Amino acid sequence: MDLEITPLALQGIEQKRPLVIAGPCSAETEEQVMETAQQLVHNGVKIFRAGVWKPRTKPGGFEGVGVEALPWMQRVKAETGMLTATEVATPEHVEAALKAGIDILWIGARTTANPFSVQAIADALKGVDVPVLVKNPVNPDIELWTGALLRINSAGIKRIGAIHRGFSSVDSKLYRNPPMWHLPIELKRRFPTLPIICDPSHMGGRRDLIAPLSQQAMDLGFEGLMVESHCNPDCAWSDAKQQVLPEVLDFILDRLVIRDSVEATESISQLRKQIDELDNQLMDLLTKRMRVSREIAEYKKLHNMTVVQTTRYSEILDKRGAQGALCGMSPDFIRDIYEHIHEESVRQQLEIINK
Repeated sequence: MDLEITPLALQGIEQKRPLVIAGPCSAETEEQVMETAQQLVHNGVKIFRAGVWKPRTKPGGFEGVGVEALPWMQRVKAETGMLTATEVATPEHVEAALKAGIDILWIGARTTANPFSVQAIADALKGVDVPVLVKNPVNPDIELWTGALLRINSAGIKRIGAIHRGFSSVDSKLYRNPPMWHLPIELKRRFPTLPIICDPSHMGGRRDLIAPLSQQAMDLGFEGLMVESHCNPDCAWSDAKQQVLPEVLDFILDRLVIRDSVEATESISQLRKQIDELDNQLMDLLTKRMRVSREIAEYKKLHNMTVVQTTRYSEILDKRGAQGALCGMSPDFIRDIYEHIHEESVRQQLEIINK
């Protein structure tokens, strides 16, 4: 299935990169909302975001003010001229947000992971023309992300986009939600006209990571940024460490390098031809490697040996990782490659042994 997409076409917003959506993680008080909005609009931000309903991982934390905060969002729009955006997780949220004139809705990561919830929201959006942005699911599952986009699109929402906020990981050392950039890149490959907006706040989980992650997103051709900005971030009621002052956000945006996306020049075309030739050589080498692996399988079958030899496997990973580092490549990158090669090798050996 494909997506039927029309440009977001937001009133009063120039269609240029990056599209910036900014505001506090949560709408806490009317004073906090208005103060943050006034500072942001002063710095040129035209779309104000704030969480009205806050689905928290564990109970007991601040879960948002709820519908009481919607008039504050209306006031932001009336007094600053900014468009407003908030997260919705239920049909009731959709109804209340639309009634309050919220301009942009987004679906959060936890909701995207549940097709039942996404479908309920899609049903509530039928007959409505409003931009909807869909965050990636918590776990690195591009099919869930794609499915959520298709469900919303099938409800008649053509002004649709994706938000990349990173994926949860049990062993992440630097990021709150590691980027795993290859997944949004694959999403863009599937749907070339789909706008993708990066959320560096949730991705990094730290305000000092917002600038480098924003630059990476721009370098990869993302259309926009959704950044959490608070008038007093250290005192924020939720996610304080990942929010920045509006003036800091202005500093970050001012220093972004925005590279044009243009057709490949002749020089790049020649280099890509070299890449194609090298890829052909890699495929030839992998074919030869698998052929040897199958010969090993015949030997193992003849001598009643198990397929996986863990000592040998560990030796390969260690040696190739060290080689990769010496060649200027990440050991983790090399390890990932050889894990996949080993997986395919085991699959082919099992076929032979079980004949």
